[in-house]
Amino acid sequence: MKKFATMILAGALAAAVMGITANADEIKVWVADNVVDFTNQQIEAFKEANPDFAGYDYIVEPVGEGDAAGNMITDVEAGADIFGFAQDQIARLVSAGALIDVEPENAEKVTAENDPGAVAAATVGDTLYAYPLTSDNGYFLYYDKSVVTDPSSLEAIVADCEAAGKNFYMEINSGWYQTAFFFGTGAELTYETDDDGNFTACNASYASDEGLVALKEMVELKASSAFQNGSAAGEATNVAAIVDGTWDAGAVQDLFGDNYACAKLPTFEGADGETYQMSGFGGFKLLGVKPQEDEDKLAACDALAAWLSGEEAQIARFEAVEWGPSNLAAQASDAVQANEALAALGEQLQYTIPQGQYPGDYWSLATSLGDSIISGELSMDSSDDDLMAALEKFQETCESYAQ
Repeated sequence: MKKFATMILAGALAAAVMGITANADEIKVWVADNVVDFTNQQIEAFKEANPDFAGYDYIVEPVGEGDAAGNMITDVEAGADIFGFAQDQIARLVSAGALIDVEPENAEKVTAENDPGAVAAATVGDTLYAYPLTSDNGYFLYYDKSVVTDPSSLEAIVADCEAAGKNFYMEINSGWYQTAFFFGTGAELTYETDDDGNFTACNASYASDEGLVALKEMVELKASSAFQNGSAAGEATNVAAIVDGTWDAGAVQDLFGDNYACAKLPTFEGADGETYQMSGFGGFKLLGVKPQEDEDKLAACDALAAWLSGEEAQIARFEAVEWGPSNLAAQASDAVQANEALAALGEQLQYTIPQGQYPGDYWSLATSLGDSIISGELSMDSSDDDLMAALEKFQETCESYAQ
């Protein structure tokens, strides 16, 4: 657990030489701006419940999950002792020595009490490196229950929309939403990086039987008269179903009124006759602890991170700012279950994979693949050979980004 202690000690000695001294009695915490006040309140409760750690000076600073990892990697020594970050940054943080593995007793508790997707997002190799905070970034199905009678089946949803002359929205030319089909059939697309964040390997199997089934399903969906490409509820018209995220819950409620309903993504019957559960990317917020040379300070940081990510704190954070919990008991609470969007997302995240790091070019490449379906270049008239050729070209290009 203390494998980075030498690195941190060296950094501290270097800082001392330059006249910079770290305050051993100060614990710096970075969180998103909208939870700074909440975190300060939680720390006061933590100090009251843990008098042994009350002697530290806890400093909470507003640094969002999108910026925290870059700042930590740039200067681990000057970075926060505890910090929130997005799950796709965990490999870089581990490589930079900015995260210490969760101590064994806490790791056992975290694994038992949080949903599997969040635990996987906090894990590198076989080691848990962070405390899950949320399971609330992903997509699922919003639908008008006066139109859609069976939200569990993509075929049934599309048929209901067609019969009612209504639209079904999904953004198939997006590298984020597109994975719902490919990952659902078992196709793979992940990347590995080195210590500097360079892409060193691409694990891809889109050019496969599984990938072909996924691509055929996308082509079939586009062929429906109900299909509209998109995921922004504010831009949807005549809509009865849309694949979207929690950020648009208010807009969808305005669209559907009393007929507002949510569900996990549906299954679909593939061209091979098998039934597949739609999958995709899942997004999670995590809380990390920086390695410390002072064992007492490390114990305080571990204890506070466990407190801030525990069941009670996650429920309180949901009530304060509506962050969706990763803690299983918090997810099952009446307050969270009453939020239909979060309940649907929580169910969907059981079928997703945490989004890792992807080259910037991947996203534009995925857009091109979807555009080829939308334009009709790939259609119901395309042969299996033509579709496989498109997948082979896509996969080869994805692999080239890691060479």
